[in-house]
Amino acid sequence: NSQCREINGQAVCSCVPGFIGTPPMCRPECVTSSECNLDKACVNQKCIDPCPGTCGIGAKCLVVNHNPICSCPPSYTGDPFIRCLLQEVIVTPPSNPCEPSPCGPNSQCKVSGESPSCSCLSEFIGTPPYCKPECISNSECPINLACINQKCKDPCTGICGQNAECRVISHTPNCVCLSGYVGNPFIQCSLSQPPPIYDQINPCVPSPCGSNAVCKERNGAGSCICLEDYIGNPYEDCRPECTLNSDCPSDKACIRNKCKNPCPGTCGLNAHCQVINHKPSCICSPGYTGDPFRSCA
Repeated sequence: NSQCREINGQAVCSCVPGFIGTPPMCRPECVTSSECNLDKACVNQKCIDPCPGTCGIGAKCLVVNHNPICSCPPSYTGDPFIRCLLQEVIVTPPSNPCEPSPCGPNSQCKVSGESPSCSCLSEFIGTPPYCKPECISNSECPINLACINQKCKDPCTGICGQNAECRVISHTPNCVCLSGYVGNPFIQCSLSQPPPIYDQINPCVPSPCGSNAVCKERNGAGSCICLEDYIGNPYEDCRPECTLNSDCPSDKACIRNKCKNPCPGTCGLNAHCQVINHKPSCICSPGYTGDPFRSCA
């Protein structure tokens, strides 16, 4: 890797072009990039800038640890090894402060200025995020009201028949005929007729029956039976099937003195109902969310 020249009759040795050092120890400028400065790379045994011709149009090159790194300048986008183009400015519309809603369940969000304003839905009370129904069970209402569709209401409305009056006993409506009237107070009460006068003894006069029972003559003997929708011993006392929920199985509720399923008409769309301790409980069907008393989606 050296050459000899005659100068004034003397032999003078020097490294050939492309090599460095002193003969006889002439060597290339580099063999690996580690022999070069960090901003140079060993190319053809020379420490040179590796950037020229490496990056695409409009890209910038930075040497990091001997390696050329191509990147697009700020506000430009594309493949830095091919071409960088000015990035299109996309104007982002202002965000809706009500999406997602910060208000919590059973509430609604309205934009006031640039801020969200939360309020409870019309059928709920309280302050977001703690909006709740007025009631879930009768125990949350005054004793003379009942929890109907999550509102404390008079349970007597439309319950009793003609010529009957309603009295609320521990949240439960109880119908009785007006004074001087008899019959089924849940259907119709009629004026009581004076007992007919018979030449022969009527086994039903005076009536041997208890309350809410009637006497019928059969083969000269009186026989007592409970009025329709009443149960019990007709000779002592006939009573409605129930007056309180506790008179019914846990999966039924006392509705108009009958133990019935309280679920029909309670839950919203795509929700199903199950009775827990006489009370209907609505939950959204699998895969649905929302207010199960209104609609699940």
